[in-house]
Amino acid sequence: MADPFAELKYQNHTLYWNEEEISGDPWTAFRKKVKAFPLQQLPGSPPFRGGAVGYLGYELNQTLESLPPVPPDDIDLPSLWMHFYDVVAVYDHELKTATICSSGYPEKEPTKRQDRALERANWWTDQLFYAATVTAPSFALSEVSNWTANFTKEAYIQSVERIREWIAAGDVFQANFSQRFTADLSEDFDSIAFYQRSREINAAPFGAYFQYPSLTIASVSPERFLRLSGRKIETRPIKGTRPRHADRFQDAVLAEELLASKKDRSENTMIVDLLRNDLAKVCIPGSVHVPMLCGLESYASVHHLVSMVEGDLKPGLHAVDVVKAAFPGGSITGAPKKRAMEIIQELEGMPRHVYCGSLGYWGFDGHMDTNIAIRTILIGQGKAWFQSGGGIVYLSDGAEEYQESLDKAARIFTAFQP
Repeated sequence: MADPFAELKYQNHTLYWNEEEISGDPWTAFRKKVKAFPLQQLPGSPPFRGGAVGYLGYELNQTLESLPPVPPDDIDLPSLWMHFYDVVAVYDHELKTATICSSGYPEKEPTKRQDRALERANWWTDQLFYAATVTAPSFALSEVSNWTANFTKEAYIQSVERIREWIAAGDVFQANFSQRFTADLSEDFDSIAFYQRSREINAAPFGAYFQYPSLTIASVSPERFLRLSGRKIETRPIKGTRPRHADRFQDAVLAEELLASKKDRSENTMIVDLLRNDLAKVCIPGSVHVPMLCGLESYASVHHLVSMVEGDLKPGLHAVDVVKAAFPGGSITGAPKKRAMEIIQELEGMPRHVYCGSLGYWGFDGHMDTNIAIRTILIGQGKAWFQSGGGIVYLSDGAEEYQESLDKAARIFTAFQP
């Protein structure tokens, strides 16, 4: 996707549509703008044929709950940043087919819209044909090794113990906690080369690469937040992690240990219950169910416990309503969600920005797919930064939680090496 026809941004409590300030709250404005460009759903068509693409930052939680003010930070990013695309080039890796979808928006008059759709589709076809005849450049990745963390091991463990004390006091059942890693980048650092290497060594089903004028987002997330296909909603929370091992026998032992872990299964089950409640707000009564509970999924660097929750969307509701009902994802907050978010804000002491928010698309035809923005690196202002952590329950051990955060970060550090 490239060359969007419109932009919606929410930054510092102000909404902008194509750089012009508008009134309203971000959720209502987002829903209204997506619905303003309707497309009919077509069975068998690509899942995304045009619509809004971008991110919802974690701090949009401030628009949904009464929370303490966001801590100050030297990074200033929008809490919502969406671009609207009328043309999409789709490549199906399984079927080996390519499709160009062109809607003709933002034109609304039928003849003008059809003319624009054809013109834009032809232009894109020419661009792709030209690109196919050009030799792709070889990217050189400069080494990055000057990483700093905002927590020492001791401070991280102390924070885990504080969460355990809150759990013992009955404040919360589970809370997510993370640390931020930051490094300086050279002027010639190539973010595309970095993302290509990330995909090679840490392939993930819900990754994404977004390039804004002042920010690049490179995500290798393994976790789906919410998908809406037709009227069917699906979420796939991850809770429970073990590192992979080079020895096949030891790797299998770690996987079996994870499957048998009462602590990890407890984490996962609590988040499943939270998501069932969230989806019940927007689903037909009785339709919410759990087809998979604590299944094992293995990735390049870690094993995870993954569950699936599904439901049928109520008539009259929209994809934006689905995300609003469950945002931020329970797997990266904890339960109860509001108290968990208060604890996160107090202990982490800085905004999460994109981390633990959501990247995705909201189609003009009503389809949607989004991730949980974990294993997600931000590049801008001469720096790279990302966060890594996990869910804390009463049975958590501070040293083990600290190591888990490093296990999740390991492949990201490796991806920054040539």
